[in-house]
Amino acid sequence: MNEVLRQRLWRHIEALPEERIYQVLDYIEFLSSKYARESVRPPTSSLQKFGERLEDAMRVQGVATRAMRGALDAVGTADRVFGGLAEASRSLLREVDSGLQNPSTDSAPARIPPPREEPSQPEARAEPPPSSY
Repeated sequence: MNEVLRQRLWRHIEALPEERIYQVLDYIEFLSSKYARESVRPPTSSLQKFGERLEDAMRVQGVATRAMRGALDAVGTADRVFGGLAEASRSLLREVDSGLQNPSTDSAPARIPPPREEPSQPEARAEPPPSSY
């Protein structure tokens, strides 16, 4: 989809009341089920799929759109948080993997030298104080 068409669709969608947006979504999903190729659809996360099923169930139950928005905002926030954590984990694993495959001398652990033994000093003897006779 080109950017001009994307912006045109977005402007029309933003101008609609929320109840009509769900009608547009229903129509898009109908067209998608009829004409779209499965390989073209972008992948969705587990939380995104959960949010969509939750939204559909709430619509069937007749839940107010304001209440749905609050619940789905929470699911969307959780999805972004977990997505960020997953990306950070993947990045960390890539760095560890590249470090294991290409060990450099700089990243080698430093050897800790054995402790030096201090020269032993003669023990101090307790001498009686000099007598003053």
